[in-house]
Amino acid sequence: MQTPVTIVILAAGLGTRMKSRKAKVLHRAGGRTLVEHVVATAREFAPSERIFVVVGHQAEQVRQVLAPQGVGFIEQKEQKGTGHAVLMGRDVLSPLGGFLVILYGDCPLLQPDTLRRLIAQAEAGKAAGVLLTAIMDDPTGYGRVVRGEGGHVAAIVEQKAATPEQLQIREANMGIYCYRAEHFWKHAGEIRPNNPAKEYYLTDMVEILNRAGQFLEAIQVADPQEVLGINNRVELALVDRVFRDRKVRELMLNGVTIEKPETVSIDSRVSIGIDTVVEPFAQILGNTAIGENCRVGACSILQDCTVLDNVEIGAFTIAGTSRIESGARIGPFARLRMENQVDAGAHVGNFVELKKTHLGAGAKANHLAYLGDAEIGARSNIGAGTITCNYDGVHKHVTKIGEGVFVGSNNTLVAPLEIEPGAYLAAGSTITEPVPADALALGRARQSLKPEWAKKRRALSKK
Repeated sequence: MQTPVTIVILAAGLGTRMKSRKAKVLHRAGGRTLVEHVVATAREFAPSERIFVVVGHQAEQVRQVLAPQGVGFIEQKEQKGTGHAVLMGRDVLSPLGGFLVILYGDCPLLQPDTLRRLIAQAEAGKAAGVLLTAIMDDPTGYGRVVRGEGGHVAAIVEQKAATPEQLQIREANMGIYCYRAEHFWKHAGEIRPNNPAKEYYLTDMVEILNRAGQFLEAIQVADPQEVLGINNRVELALVDRVFRDRKVRELMLNGVTIEKPETVSIDSRVSIGIDTVVEPFAQILGNTAIGENCRVGACSILQDCTVLDNVEIGAFTIAGTSRIESGARIGPFARLRMENQVDAGAHVGNFVELKKTHLGAGAKANHLAYLGDAEIGARSNIGAGTITCNYDGVHKHVTKIGEGVFVGSNNTLVAPLEIEPGAYLAAGSTITEPVPADALALGRARQSLKPEWAKKRRALSKK
């Protein structure tokens, strides 16, 4: 694009039909809030300093979600229509010039290619602006696009004001515009609330610009679903499915095997390498990145994880904010709760939970263990039933286990604690003191035997 683009995203409304205490644009589909999807599309055409989001209802929450994107904000304290929303930013927007693109925070499916066509049409022609339309089987509720001489837009007629003939028009206005900023701002102040709702509508700009001797063009989107605005939970679910269908198709075309793709949930920001297999009902969420030749087991959930090549994630494993190095094996039925590092070739087995734990290369915790706030050296073995007692009721404490340590089954490691390399901890021990390198540590009561005790007890019970 030769002409600079400024993008305004309207996101101030409550969205009453969502029946929610949360602003509509903060609802999620495809792993992001609706407005985050729109901002992501906008950033392909304009730098952050030329993207502005109009906020109103729950403005602070919307600002917090979008703050990392570096976009600007325009406050619309009273929601008086789409035209009013844009006019609230006149002082900031009008000096920027170029093209003014208007999008909606509840319309997340818009594809960059469609927006690119819209802007390219505006740049190639002499129209004051270009709007996006769709041919719909049932355009009920949408403004009808009335074409005039040369195919230009003569009017946008809202459903309630349309004549019977106009109601037969199937081309509907999608409310997405690209204006030449100089023409828009020269005439935007002429929008008047001359309607039953007493609101300022952007659709009035068609008549205003025509009256000023300008004209608007329109281009059609091939799939009306792409510009679907979300008004209720049913539509939210439909949009979520569209995002997920897009994602699994993209991944499969790029060399990922997804078994029963209709059952998996993969967020839009996820990346997966070639020859990785995703089994049914897996959920891969957030910013998760998975390498090549991995396997993600059925019903597993990965959230914001980094998984390198040749990793096997067993069925029903749950992992969050963790890094898993090449060749590691996790699960089945394992839980990596948060902020874990599993090094190359390490094993985390069934019913093992890690929390803020670093498991060294080739180390193993194969059964029934809890390892929290722990540093475990390479090639160490953690026996079944072992736990780190990391919490004293007030503070968390760290357990440090060196390389090549053997921890027998059913050990209780009371932190803070350090086990030096090569040490052995006998099964059934409670370890409370540091263990030197290559030592054997036992922390259990000596076994005692009482011959015939059980026989005598049974005899007494029969009397």
